[in-house]
Amino acid sequence: MKNETVLVTGASGFIAVNAIAKLLAKGYKVRGSLRTMARQDEVRAMVQATGQQDVSGLEFVEADLVNANSWKLAMQDVDYVMHIASPTPATRPDSADAMVEMAVTGVRNIYQAAYEEDVKRIVLTSASGAVLAGHKNHPEIFTEDDWSDLSSDLNAYQRSKTEAELAAWDFVKSHKMEMASILPVGVMGPVLGKDFSHSNQAIKDMFEGRMPFLLNLAFDYVDVRDVADLHVLAMERPKAAGERFLATSGDNISYKEQASFLKAHFGVKAKKVSTKVLPNSLVKIVAHFNKQLRMPASFLGQNTSCSSEKARALLGWQARSGQEAIIATAESMFDFGLIDEA
Repeated sequence: MKNETVLVTGASGFIAVNAIAKLLAKGYKVRGSLRTMARQDEVRAMVQATGQQDVSGLEFVEADLVNANSWKLAMQDVDYVMHIASPTPATRPDSADAMVEMAVTGVRNIYQAAYEEDVKRIVLTSASGAVLAGHKNHPEIFTEDDWSDLSSDLNAYQRSKTEAELAAWDFVKSHKMEMASILPVGVMGPVLGKDFSHSNQAIKDMFEGRMPFLLNLAFDYVDVRDVADLHVLAMERPKAAGERFLATSGDNISYKEQASFLKAHFGVKAKKVSTKVLPNSLVKIVAHFNKQLRMPASFLGQNTSCSSEKARALLGWQARSGQEAIIATAESMFDFGLIDEA
């Protein structure tokens, strides 16, 4: 039985819950940070929904990204940190400046507390949005050597992830700390309750007929269970220190391809799933009036394929296919009654 404690920030999040389950299964003690302690029972239930029934090694602490003092308390007697919490368009300000400031402030507060507690290593959850955004002319597959172009007109979320990761690397280099960053692509996989990620929302919308037309876009996808595995590997493996790792199945799947295999797999349940694709020119016009389309529309005509080679070669990581991850998302949504089949 391990006697080491891992602080997981943003414990109620999709990736965080799965990471907590993996850590508990390996015998770590886990301290999960929450912005409100009212969610403790909900998070425990979600962890158990992964199949990890024993949650006796899980405790919670109240902390917020912008409250430095809360992290000093949260960090006491912690050995490792998985900094997964991040402002998202669904939960935090939609202003680029406000979101960036919150994300960067969170990194600095958490990393300062970790430095003072002499934490062994921090694993930061960044995003592929810190790699592939703002690159209209990039035909090559994206790797960890790439960074999003901050001189371009980035969406608030992509800019916040990029600047927060840069701030994290600057901090650990100047303070001689150990860190690894994980950069997930579109995260799919079994949902664990009524809350799920914005990537999952697209699946629900497809089945409920709320996407009568699709964008001519393709993205890489990854299963949340594999993302959680990669976080643990990045925490434990000596070779991971100082490295970035793209978390991707390596499968670049268009919305039309996604719709087609969902219809084939689910049959009559997918009767409202559309395979009709909107012309790019029309999408760009509509995006001016629909802010939900602005981020995906920014990728029209751009390559978005990412490489999983580094995580596989350096850490021995293995991932399910993108199609398997997407189907698992839909199946779990039906299981929870989250998709209106009427």
